[in-house]
Amino acid sequence: MPAPRTTTPRTTASRSSASRSSASRSSTPRSSAPRRELTAREAEALRALLAARAAAGTPAAPGASRPAPARAASRRKGPARKRRPAARRRPAARTPRERGPWRTRLLVVGLATLLAPVVTVLLTPAATAPGAATAADPSGLALAARSTLLQDADAYRRLQAEIATRRAELADAVAAERTARDAVAAEQVTVGSAAADLYRSRATGRMPVLALDATASASTPDVLYRQALADRAAAEREAAVVRARRAAAAAEAAAARVTGAQAAVDAATAQARVLLDGVRETADDLGLDVAAQLAGLGTVPAAGAQQERNTAALQRWQGFLAELASAGIEPPSAAELADPTALPDGFSPALDAAGQAVPGVAWAVVGNRPVTVLPAETVAAVSTALSQAGRPYAPGAAGPDSYDCGGLTAAAWLLAGYDLPATAAGQWAVAAVVPASQLQVGDLVVSDGGADVGLYVGAGEVLGASAATYQVGVRPVPADARAVRVTLPAPAQPNAPLPPTASSRGACGAHPAPVGPVSPAWGGWANGRIPGEALCPVARGHALRCDAAAGYAAMSRAFEADLGEALCITDSYRPIGAQVDAFRRKPGLAAVPGTSNHGWALAVDLCGGVNVAGTREWTWMTQHAGRFGFVNPDWARPGGEKPEPWHWEFGHLA
Repeated sequence: MPAPRTTTPRTTASRSSASRSSASRSSTPRSSAPRRELTAREAEALRALLAARAAAGTPAAPGASRPAPARAASRRKGPARKRRPAARRRPAARTPRERGPWRTRLLVVGLATLLAPVVTVLLTPAATAPGAATAADPSGLALAARSTLLQDADAYRRLQAEIATRRAELADAVAAERTARDAVAAEQVTVGSAAADLYRSRATGRMPVLALDATASASTPDVLYRQALADRAAAEREAAVVRARRAAAAAEAAAARVTGAQAAVDAATAQARVLLDGVRETADDLGLDVAAQLAGLGTVPAAGAQQERNTAALQRWQGFLAELASAGIEPPSAAELADPTALPDGFSPALDAAGQAVPGVAWAVVGNRPVTVLPAETVAAVSTALSQAGRPYAPGAAGPDSYDCGGLTAAAWLLAGYDLPATAAGQWAVAAVVPASQLQVGDLVVSDGGADVGLYVGAGEVLGASAATYQVGVRPVPADARAVRVTLPAPAQPNAPLPPTASSRGACGAHPAPVGPVSPAWGGWANGRIPGEALCPVARGHALRCDAAAGYAAMSRAFEADLGEALCITDSYRPIGAQVDAFRRKPGLAAVPGTSNHGWALAVDLCGGVNVAGTREWTWMTQHAGRFGFVNPDWARPGGEKPEPWHWEFGHLA
């Protein structure tokens, strides 16, 4: 409790003294403390903030463009321009790209958040504590850039889903139109045939009643019968005409639906193209210092030698970017480097060991030696991929928390403005093939006959999501590797599929299915010491290795669909501390700490009826759990060494 405040009575003398002091202060000019001068980037960022606020506050005129990105120097995309050597000066400023009102508002909010420290610099004396954050802080800019790229990439994926829906609607509309056209053709044949028969018939054939003869009354019933038949045929002709008209109307309506569906597909596709171009422009504008920081964001620690390889690759990449930045070299766009004979000023063609020009990259001189310069989009893709090192592997996953091999490379290149298929084979099919002698950082390295893919990071290594190690990590280039370059123009026809290899590995380097029990150890971790970021959740407070989590999720859905109740779980991954506690409380049931398969995130304990042998829930598990990779070990089955009907493991574990 704070001490009570003591009030001292004020005297007239003290008030007079205070008045004189106040008068003295008011009559003396107030000296302001010196302020730190803004850097060029801070000044430009502040101007961008003010311009963005002005644009958001007043209606933009048609064709108004957005403020230039907050960057020390940008490049102009389009035809190559004459410029001074890149090792000494950056290219001219890029022409601003138009943004919609929502982009302007987003820019205002983002810049207001990032540039608050800049405004503080304007209002704060030089006595501000050293090391205070500024708008030029690469870490803050990297966080903001990643957030923007992820938001745009998510929006693009939603558009792709919408396009898929629109295309399905278009296919249905086309099929409906075809059916309607076929119906029109059939009705037209019927009407035409009836009209031809009517035209060829005699008058008494068209109107049999004309054959009535007052002198031949015996023929009257026959004439009336033929007239009735003629009336029925006329009614059928009229019905056929009506059906033909209706079919024609249905065909026209179907054609209108096809037109509308095609327009919806075209509109969504155009919107996706604009959004993807925006992602690519954002990637182009990252800057080397921001890209270097981006590469280190979000990494998850690995174990032992794997962590050493991941760290070495990251440091090698950041050192490369720092070398370019210190020489004043700014990577051009992929379009500017596509043709080795038409490179921007200050760059020369990169050559392979045979002296052949390497398309898609260039050389610049740093000191007295050439240095390979990659496209800005490649810089963004490699930095994004490295930032996911240590993330867990999960089949079919494309981020942001887990990946398979194709999902990782597709996600990295999407944040650089390139849309790739989600599989290794699909990525091989659509990108430009490059020979092994011209392999460059950022190339996709495909192996195992198109079943595995990684991103080349230099020094004979690739970064990939591996089903063998259950994580994203750096590993040597496979012996059977082939490479494609994303930034080069796509081939006119898809590349032929790669031939099968002698390897018996599965997708993303998965080991062949074992014949007997396997060791539960994985990832280089010790039992019970696996970081939470390396696992995937299965329920609140529960996690497993990501492939086991995927199997559990599928099993849980099937369980609920068949039995109408949710699968109940009480235990999953058990850290070493929890193992010690469980063994202390239940020494007769719990495994010795450090030996439990719960400590490998490969075992679950279930409840809700599964924990009692003979119930319908337990029976369902015994009949179906194997389809999802889960087994009740022999020792835990009824009649086993230590029956535990609730205990299920992912695979046959040693």
